[in-house]
Amino acid sequence: MGPDAVALGEAVPAAFCTDWSGAPPVRPRALLRPRSTREVAAALRICHAHRVPVVPQGGRTGLAGGAVPRADALAFSLDRMDAIEAVDAAAATLTAQAGATLQAVQQAAEGAGLRFGVDLGARGTCQIGGNIATNAGGNGVVQFGMMREQVLGLEVVLADGTVLPMLRPMLKNNTGYDLKQFFIGAEGTLGVVTRAVLRLRPAPQELRTALVALPDYPAAVALLQRLQAAFPGALAAFELMWADFFTTSLAWLNQPSPLALEHPLAVLVDVAGGDAAALDAGLQAVLEQAMEQGVAADAVIAQSQAQARSLWRIREAPTQFPARMEPVNFDVSLPLADIGGFAERCVQALAQRWPGHRTLRFGHLGDGNLHLTTDARSLPGLACVEAAHAVEGIVYALVEEMGGSVSAEHGIGTHKKPWLDASRTPQEVQAMRAIKRALDPLGLMNPGKIFD
Repeated sequence: MGPDAVALGEAVPAAFCTDWSGAPPVRPRALLRPRSTREVAAALRICHAHRVPVVPQGGRTGLAGGAVPRADALAFSLDRMDAIEAVDAAAATLTAQAGATLQAVQQAAEGAGLRFGVDLGARGTCQIGGNIATNAGGNGVVQFGMMREQVLGLEVVLADGTVLPMLRPMLKNNTGYDLKQFFIGAEGTLGVVTRAVLRLRPAPQELRTALVALPDYPAAVALLQRLQAAFPGALAAFELMWADFFTTSLAWLNQPSPLALEHPLAVLVDVAGGDAAALDAGLQAVLEQAMEQGVAADAVIAQSQAQARSLWRIREAPTQFPARMEPVNFDVSLPLADIGGFAERCVQALAQRWPGHRTLRFGHLGDGNLHLTTDARSLPGLACVEAAHAVEGIVYALVEEMGGSVSAEHGIGTHKKPWLDASRTPQEVQAMRAIKRALDPLGLMNPGKIFD
């Protein structure tokens, strides 16, 4: 390993001292940037022998503090392990190192006439290893599922340097425990993901994007059901935006609304198909019928890829949150029928305590995932950390009451540790601790995260 792969103390660049969660930066003891699995294994063996904690890092785009290092730890960045090693078009698989960005994987798949089933706004920065470690979701879950459904095989290095070569690319492999599943969503607490075999999908020949205005939340559920019935397996995105989010995004973009009037909700829809004429006619028919029956109030269908991208830019406003707000972010999931009521109860409870608060609501409705972001600057008299804790107490109490999950996509990290018991029983946490002890008995892998 060359000398440029290691930075010590004050030489560690600031970018590696925190992540997008807004957590206070912590300068680690050292930063290591290996180029191969062999180097990862060698480094972990040394750390294990000297009991040095290790904090694996991907693109550091997470919102739960999972990639924030500790002062006594080695930060372990996979950014130099970014190769796309192979694309097998016939088998529809792609093999990549963990440091490859999501966008690089998407482009490699497209080059083979295929597509990768996960998409996030941070696609150009987030890394496949981090996507795996957090079981990332994003815009395509309604069609293809979470990151877990895209992973056929993994190579993982355990805390003691042992390499688990689980890169078998088969859909069917019932040979005992499916060990790779232990590491998907484990946030680097059980080992370091170094390579992955990913499942690819047929690329859609045609894709249509529509922005639909809705009168209320039940109408959103009704439209989702209509589109899923009309386009079975082909509804690629169903992104719901409340008016607070929609109008704020337009203001940040400095562009007029594509819709004639302001509405309580708007949903961004992507539908895939093989025949352009049939896709156009089918989407038009569903939306016309929805408007006739009061399910939809207005609709705009993109007439070009440029128009589709313009509509999607409205939904991608969260990439600007860190620059324009002091965001207190929530990434929760609930039963589909409860999301509308939960969203309203949240803003009402926050307004009761802080009249005039600024909270934006949006989500991947097809998979029951709701995002809320409150601007801490709109909560007078509180510092950002105090504001975050106060808002979280209100929101997560409602999540627990309604039987939801405090984390749908970004994991637990450090940020959500105090609220884990709102979604997990003591028995479940104890089982997770047992797995941790078995694979990392010294507790060196990403210590202090999830439940540690």
